[in-house]
Amino acid sequence: MRKTIAIVEDEPVIRENYADALRRQGYQVAAYPSRPQALQAFRARLPDLVILDIGLDDEVEGGFDLCRQLRAESARLPIIFLTARDSDFDTVSGLRLGADDYLTKDISLPHLSARVAALFRRLDALANPPQDEGLMRRGKLRLDNDRLEANWGDEPLGLTVTELWIVRALVARPGHVKTRDQLMQEADILVDAATISTHIKRIRRKFLRADPEFDAIEAVYGVGYRWRGEPA
Repeated sequence: MRKTIAIVEDEPVIRENYADALRRQGYQVAAYPSRPQALQAFRARLPDLVILDIGLDDEVEGGFDLCRQLRAESARLPIIFLTARDSDFDTVSGLRLGADDYLTKDISLPHLSARVAALFRRLDALANPPQDEGLMRRGKLRLDNDRLEANWGDEPLGLTVTELWIVRALVARPGHVKTRDQLMQEADILVDAATISTHIKRIRRKFLRADPEFDAIEAVYGVGYRWRGEPA
């Protein structure tokens, strides 16, 4: 079955350019000019991936609001911001709301297609892990790749696809430091060091909501991050 992608973009020419490019890649694409129209469609059925602009019609931060609403519906739905707003503040804001990727509109259409394909590869790899990696346990942590779920004790963490990959990379080798470049490579994302740090902060907050004493993710100054504990 073809993957379905929703594009929420208020500029008609840009919206159709993206839609045409992705249709040529074999995806089924639905395009919406505003947050209310997109939200109405999503309430009937969520797509497999969403691409959002931030400013939508007269809503200066309509894309941020829609991202927040989508994350309330699904932690695992891949979300990409594609916007002309390239400030560090906007990038961090988008990632804090749970976006998996943040791209600016100066990227090429092939680059956009590559980022979409990377997210789908991550989903497929998590859903079809090697036989001995379907379920991972580290203390209270339980990663279920078959269901794309992470739990701390009995508490679901609600990790996004990108967050699941980052946690999986860390817990695979407890005590071993993963550089930011290694985390980018294993999560299949192309971002800067600050973006990885933003993902880590969001991951920590989710663990802390489940357990205020959580301290298993340790920052190693100038190097990267590691999962505390004995090697598996």
